[in-house]
Amino acid sequence: MLGKNPDPALEQQVAEPNSVIAFYDERVLNHQPDSDAPFLPGRMDRKIRELLSALKVPWVYPEHAGRLKAIHQLLELEPVPGVTFEAGKEATREQLGRVHTSSYLDHVFELRGKNAWLDVDTTAVSPGSVDAAEVAAGTTVAAVEAVMQGRCQSAFALVRPPGHHAEPVRARGFCLFNNVAVAAAHARAELGCERVLIVDWDAHHANGTQDIFWADPDVMLFDIHRSSPFYPGTGNLEDVGVGLGEGTTINVPMPAGAGDRAYLSAFEDILIPAADWFQPDLILVSAGFDPHPFDLALNVSYEGFAAMTSMLQTLAQRHCDGRLVFVLEGGYHLLSLSRGVRTVLAVLAGAEAPEPGLIGIAEVRAAADFHRHAFIAEDPDKP
Repeated sequence: MLGKNPDPALEQQVAEPNSVIAFYDERVLNHQPDSDAPFLPGRMDRKIRELLSALKVPWVYPEHAGRLKAIHQLLELEPVPGVTFEAGKEATREQLGRVHTSSYLDHVFELRGKNAWLDVDTTAVSPGSVDAAEVAAGTTVAAVEAVMQGRCQSAFALVRPPGHHAEPVRARGFCLFNNVAVAAAHARAELGCERVLIVDWDAHHANGTQDIFWADPDVMLFDIHRSSPFYPGTGNLEDVGVGLGEGTTINVPMPAGAGDRAYLSAFEDILIPAADWFQPDLILVSAGFDPHPFDLALNVSYEGFAAMTSMLQTLAQRHCDGRLVFVLEGGYHLLSLSRGVRTVLAVLAGAEAPEPGLIGIAEVRAAADFHRHAFIAEDPDKP
């Protein structure tokens, strides 16, 4: 269904079913914000730190390199058969400039090699952060190119800093460049894609991705997230885009504690009909794993992530020859983050997704049969 002619440099192949490439580049580990760097002007910064100290709540930057290390370590200990690894690359200024303004890029590039806070919204840089952010965005582009070339059917860009909060003119929520938006814009500009579907299941609303494609009829954003006032406080049900893009922004705000059945119902009743109408050439997934209960935001299980992945595979096979790219966003509990990523990769590589809520049912039934005789009185009339 591809429209525009793709880049001739990208040789087209036919991807093997369930072939998966995980993109991991150690340069993204060089983003290491300094928690001790001042983040508010002078006296106010000291006052805030005194209050935190009195509460015995030291400020620690939650988005740290250990997140990616935990994922990589688990995948080394428990490899997923069929998943191969490749390194990433840096995004070009042209690629970044499709979704961010020149003045914003100039501002960020001026911070290369420095420790600084970009705003009071928790977003900071260290000397290696700008380079890492360029690699995060470029690695996401590389994942999309691999799928579009037919070198794999699906890919997972294991990157940081995350991207979906980054706006055209502003860094927010640990995000410098909007990785998934850069990749979507690249797919449309260079790879022959006419329509790109972005599915964001991170617990936090993708305010940046929404802002970038707010009036764009050729990029659909489906975002399921914990509702306001949970950070960043955006993504209301009525936010559907404007102009020609009206209707291609779909927000599904969830209450705290919403879990597998709510998420799968949203996929079945909203996402699938929307995708069938939109008919994308490529599906991108902003995959945050903070909806898991270990992250305390929502109540989506590993089986829930597996089931959503399986549904997205079916959509991709129906509309775009299976082309499906996952991009890491949030998730700050190292166990649920790493286990969640591995769960998704296993389904992409062909493992069957278990039905949420049924894990352990067979074992309970077997145990009930084993113990049942102990609770039944013997019939005294029987020999």
